[in-house]
Amino acid sequence: MASISKDVLIESSAEDVWAVVGDFATGPSRMAPGFVADTRVEADHRVVTFANGTAVRERLVTVDHDARRIVYSVVGGSVEPDHDNASMQVVAEGERRCRLVWVRDVLPDGLAAPMAESMALGLAATKRAFDDTRDTGA
Repeated sequence: MASISKDVLIESSAEDVWAVVGDFATGPSRMAPGFVADTRVEADHRVVTFANGTAVRERLVTVDHDARRIVYSVVGGSVEPDHDNASMQVVAEGERRCRLVWVRDVLPDGLAAPMAESMALGLAATKRAFDDTRDTGA
């Protein structure tokens, strides 16, 4: 199984970033506009549609508000690997700065490279969204 870990430093408070990342229902669309086109809840899953048209169905595994960590698994959509489990954690690095850590465990191993590339693009969009919010005072 391939394990991919990516992180990004965000110029915003951990509380502000967690308020979005920890929201299973709407988090992806709010944290990565332009990378994620739509997020909608269907029963106990969410369907995330990316700007490239790919849609995935995700099931919430757990949300730990104290640790600012959310865990989910991909269970369907237009790409259905043998296994895809992910966590995102927001770690404070001062009052107005935090690190978003995204870890994915995937099978088959051949999915690691394209997933790592996609994660890097998603984190870049997330950084832009939060850094832009801070800069504009929104």
